[in-house]
Amino acid sequence: MSQKQEFSLPAPTGRSWRSVVSGLVYVFENVMPDPFTLAIWLTLLVGAAAFCFAPHGSAQTILTSWFDGTFNIVGFALQMILIFATGYAISDSPLAQRGLRALAAAAHTPTRAALLVVPVVAIASWFNWGVGLVGGALLARAIAKRTRVDFAWLVAACYSGCAIVTNSGLSSSIALSQASHGNALNLVEKATGQLLPLSQTIFAPFVYVPTILVTVIVTAIFIAIHPKADKMVCFPQTAERGADTAAASTDTAPREPAGNASSFAGRLDRSVLGTAILVGFGAAYLGILWSTKGFSLGINTMILVFMLIGLALQRTPIAYVESIRRAAGQTGAMLLQFPLYGGIMGIMSGTGLASVISSGFLLVATSATLPLWSYLSSLVITLLIPSSGGHWAVQGPFVIPAALSLHADIARTSMGVALAENVSVLLQPFWVVPVVAIAGIRIQPVMAYTTIAFIVSLVVYAVALAPIF
Repeated sequence: MSQKQEFSLPAPTGRSWRSVVSGLVYVFENVMPDPFTLAIWLTLLVGAAAFCFAPHGSAQTILTSWFDGTFNIVGFALQMILIFATGYAISDSPLAQRGLRALAAAAHTPTRAALLVVPVVAIASWFNWGVGLVGGALLARAIAKRTRVDFAWLVAACYSGCAIVTNSGLSSSIALSQASHGNALNLVEKATGQLLPLSQTIFAPFVYVPTILVTVIVTAIFIAIHPKADKMVCFPQTAERGADTAAASTDTAPREPAGNASSFAGRLDRSVLGTAILVGFGAAYLGILWSTKGFSLGINTMILVFMLIGLALQRTPIAYVESIRRAAGQTGAMLLQFPLYGGIMGIMSGTGLASVISSGFLLVATSATLPLWSYLSSLVITLLIPSSGGHWAVQGPFVIPAALSLHADIARTSMGVALAENVSVLLQPFWVVPVVAIAGIRIQPVMAYTTIAFIVSLVVYAVALAPIF
């Protein structure tokens, strides 16, 4: 099939989708500021809303809550960055890199690229959102170097594949925390004394069925919205605008630092024995934990598992250190934004603004409709708190008591909050920042495409939580 035929879509559907995307690109290019700037203005907006509508919206409470939230999120922020970094180290390993290049070789056309990247990144993200997030960005670069394809479209497809399943998989912080005994965010255990096993959340049909369906539909949508040949902005032109971040590609980055490899220190750094010791410690602990308490995955356990996998794939301690250093180079914007969103979370929680938003939805809920209303209210809150764990800390204390009071399904209600995160992150730029940094592209054109995925996933997950099922 010729390239011209590849981009020719049945009218009027293809033209309609492309017209919508063109309009969104214009809007994002001219309206959307840098994500850090956006976070500053969101802080002001939330502060003003708290002053006007929150039950404890005095200036002193707002400022105190903002300061407390800014620094209370530090521990959780480090956990999220470690998930990202350990996922990066797996994607950055020589074996994974060879796999990425092999996958990229199969993407000869935009259609094949979409058919490849969305499902592959979705599967990777189901296991670990850090692997999917980083691997998707690296896969986008690998494909764009081989295939003539619009780069913003490709990066958006990879990110969408990650976003739409992140909180439906094994690294879902809400699902994991409710399955972890003694976890500070296990609000279900605190309220009921019982854990919420993964069999009732991420392995339940109301979660995995719409997740698969969204993945299929989003893949088809991205095939439909790829720009025509004369409208494409391909990788070389795009990468020039992000030359400062293009060095993040691991294709040319040295795996190990220069130095005297024959010295005692050099031999220790490059010895697999060090890796074997740490992997042995971690594997032994997990064996004891799972044999005595049964198999479970919490946030810290997930970090440990992926650190051990990354160490094994990188083989030597120094190679793993270098990979984590490359990951750290992409987390600067995340580090900058986490405190701001922690402050926003503090304002919403400390002043009672979150309770106003959540309670407004819950007032009209019944036992059957509570999961859907939990989902809809979560969409609003998570746009202001784009971290599922921090978001759960704000909204969970309202939805769990409501579920108990109405005798609603606690698992569906909890996952209603989580699934909304899959949707909102397609419109909230917080998690797109490290992706575009690795890929080497501006964020605005990417967000225009992810908005289409937002609309699709919004509808599918809402239907899955509706009382008709």
